[in-house]
Amino acid sequence: MSDVALKSDPNDLFASAKDIASWCQSAEKLTEDEGYFYALGAKHWALFCDLGPTLLVSFEQLQAVRERPNQMPLANDIARANGWSHLCILSDGDTWFRDPAVYSYFDQLVDDAFLEDFDQVLFYGVGSSGYAACAYSVTAPGARVLAINPKASLASDVASWDKRYTRQRRLDFTQRYGFAPRMVEGAESVTLIFDPTIPEDAMHAQLFHGPNIHKFRAPHAKDLIATVLEQTKQLPVLISLAMAGTLGSKDLAKAWRTRRNNGLYLRTLLAKAEQSGRPALELLICRNVTARLKAPRFVKRLAQLTQGADK
Repeated sequence: MSDVALKSDPNDLFASAKDIASWCQSAEKLTEDEGYFYALGAKHWALFCDLGPTLLVSFEQLQAVRERPNQMPLANDIARANGWSHLCILSDGDTWFRDPAVYSYFDQLVDDAFLEDFDQVLFYGVGSSGYAACAYSVTAPGARVLAINPKASLASDVASWDKRYTRQRRLDFTQRYGFAPRMVEGAESVTLIFDPTIPEDAMHAQLFHGPNIHKFRAPHAKDLIATVLEQTKQLPVLISLAMAGTLGSKDLAKAWRTRRNNGLYLRTLLAKAEQSGRPALELLICRNVTARLKAPRFVKRLAQLTQGADK
């Protein structure tokens, strides 16, 4: 593996990518000197940037990647900033990465002892990508895992209670790399961040257990945990600590505390209080936020609640 920075600048390469085909051409150019990019079947791709002996493995949807300003995976930005190599498995849509072509790719990595060449390996993903990060981490025993809103499986015999993913439930979770909680048994450490107020997510997290499993509860954030952490600039911090094997509960609590100043989280919290029909809680939230931040929406809502209470 090379410890020399890639020659191509992704900000230049992907600026003109207008569709998936042109994006793939840009990815090929990016990795032609150090790494590779190729298709895994019809709906997945492998993007590998070789930058050093530390490897970040991420799973991301191509549609979400292309919505980012530089049209590159978020994990690639973090890896580059740290001088790490990066392997990203991309999907066309929410496939949960359940595809024989993806299984075969990871089988080949094992056969080639590819992952053994790195000093440190971290698997990272969010939601269904968090499921994949856990499931495929079995290919690198001793690796670390950071999964946000992780899922265990959608197999009917273990997750019949999760009715949210109607189309994805048709996927086969009985084949290889299927049940994520079993696949992480060989990992050094597995950190799961989830919202316990979402019953299904809490039940998925409950299926993960063992001495290497570390759970952190981030209530009332729904599926926005990763977005909030990214907006507050805490996600790169957590990924770096997870890679080093030093990520602890105090680090997670400190990072999550920054949500108190994040507009997205605060709006989500206020909307949840409003939907639950709890004006007293809305009032508390609005008073707390307006006392600390410039928040016109909360000022307006506070006025409405106060006027209503005076009548």
